[in-house]
Amino acid sequence: MAEMVLVQDHGNWTEITLNRPDRLNSFNEEMHLALRQALTAARDGGARAILLTGAGRGFCAGQDLGDRDPRKAETPPDLGHTVRTFYAPLVTLIRSLDLPVICAVNGVAAGAGSSLALACDIVLAAESARFIQSFAKVGLIPDTGGSWHLPRLLGEARAKGLALTAEPLSAQKAEDWGLIWKALPDADLMGEARDLAARLAAGPTLGLGLTKQTIQAAATTSLLDQLEREAGAMKTCGESADYAEGVASFLEKRAPNFKGA
Repeated sequence: MAEMVLVQDHGNWTEITLNRPDRLNSFNEEMHLALRQALTAARDGGARAILLTGAGRGFCAGQDLGDRDPRKAETPPDLGHTVRTFYAPLVTLIRSLDLPVICAVNGVAAGAGSSLALACDIVLAAESARFIQSFAKVGLIPDTGGSWHLPRLLGEARAKGLALTAEPLSAQKAEDWGLIWKALPDADLMGEARDLAARLAAGPTLGLGLTKQTIQAAATTSLLDQLEREAGAMKTCGESADYAEGVASFLEKRAPNFKGA
């Protein structure tokens, strides 16, 4: 049996590929556990950036409905248990990582697959990609953090429109609306995504990680509390070797050599 998740070590960054192309990389329990293990191993192994993408013609079609088919069970499936056990921990893990997580959406991102992409820090998408809130087609609500990310990124009107109609959103419109960072020609996607991962991994990743956490905290923090959070983060950055190296390289007019500490 093929591995559900492929991991490629690029030294200071890790590329993780969802690998169920025959099922458009839809999630079953095995792939969930494999992805979480890969993300955790990358963090624990010292990766300074992570690139997440999908094998084949799609990024991720969400949950494999064959695993949650009411016709095959005596009682209805407990989808709340599925969210609490698999999807919520995945989103929480990605958001908690003190390093940039880039998502390269190489094709359709539907349902939980779309929400998974939005949980990442920087989303690049092939121009042929589509983002589909397909939950409405099967009587469900946007999960995997979708109900949280969509209104914050797009506003309530567009979030409701996408979620209630399940209309596909093109990659270009997703960029225009501010849902993702960039839409790219299909042939350029992986090259640019890998270049970005390598560039971020070579950067001052202590500060990048704190930038990620500080911006994420702003969604639920008052201005005064956020200002204090900024002060604490700046104190940490100011005491770091990366800050000293960044200033020295600027004044000496040379390329910096950041260590992520």
